[in-house]
Amino acid sequence: MKDFIIIGAGQSGLSIAYYLKKQNLDFLIVDANSEVGEPWLKRWDSLKLFTPSEFNNLPGLTFPHKKGHYANKYEVANYLKQYATTFSFPITFNEKIIALKKESNHFILKSKGNVFKAKNVIVSTGPFHTPYTPACHSKISDHIVQIHSEHYKNPSQLQKGDTLVVGAGDSGVQILQEISETNRAVYFSGTTNIGTLPQEVLGKTLWWWFKKIGFLSASKYSWIGKKLISGRQPVIGTDVKKLFKKPNVHCVGRTLDTDNETIVFEKERISSIKNIIWATGFKPNFNWIEGEQMDSKNYPKNYRGISEIKGLYYLGLPWLHTRGSATLGGVKNDAIYLNDYILKMKATVKEHSKNENKRIISLNIK
Repeated sequence: MKDFIIIGAGQSGLSIAYYLKKQNLDFLIVDANSEVGEPWLKRWDSLKLFTPSEFNNLPGLTFPHKKGHYANKYEVANYLKQYATTFSFPITFNEKIIALKKESNHFILKSKGNVFKAKNVIVSTGPFHTPYTPACHSKISDHIVQIHSEHYKNPSQLQKGDTLVVGAGDSGVQILQEISETNRAVYFSGTTNIGTLPQEVLGKTLWWWFKKIGFLSASKYSWIGKKLISGRQPVIGTDVKKLFKKPNVHCVGRTLDTDNETIVFEKERISSIKNIIWATGFKPNFNWIEGEQMDSKNYPKNYRGISEIKGLYYLGLPWLHTRGSATLGGVKNDAIYLNDYILKMKATVKEHSKNENKRIISLNIK
């Protein structure tokens, strides 16, 4: 029986582990992967962070690269490994938790081969759960290579010929940029009304300005936070207008339907496509948590990571509290808040126990 079990050894799980260790609590991190940093290594090879090094620090250990450096996926994975090693966190790998429920005053966690018990649980599985691909993908010919962005590495995975990239988010735009450099015809499906921001403005990084203006600290309950959530997130670091003007890039609007080798878009029908990259995002999956209530976006209902189920907590969710809640450098503030809450709960329990002992002694004396 552990005091805490943390599900997930990513940046959010490691951040709260740092504080639990400072409290000398008996905890365990359980992770579905075979090593720390593995989810980063699975992403496409050319991926780079949008945040410079000075904004990527987890509590207690500085990100080991010079100011202004935009780290690649290998550098991020190595930093997370170094972090876990530096603080000697207890981690059990290759244990994907498939069921979590509360029984009496503790939790039961089940993987395919093991059962774990804890008084408290912190779910830090991140925002990327189930890859989403439109239903029409099932009607596409087997001769066309289809890859979700979760499994895309580089253009060597593609067969020769025209390629379609679906999705107007950061990953879709970055992958489109990379494939456009292979001198093949590339079709882009999605809105072209994409805001774009440079990585530096007036000699300062964009994130320096975000911090200065207050975008990074704006709560999701504030006016600024609500505006940021409701608006479309801009793409950072890629000149989208310039990309769309490349002679081999063709914007075809939304994907409407498919029929074997023919794909129907808002603007035209095309039958020459040999590869499709679905950069269409992910769906959250918390169905394995018994009794938890979900919000309109299928994320667990909580206030700053504190669930309605006593003893159950969350870290690393998108907009858990601010825009940075699911980012490498932003998760620290949420971990600090949760740690302070845990400390207050411990103090309350201790005070209650102390008062109860006094009451029992008083009764015995009488």
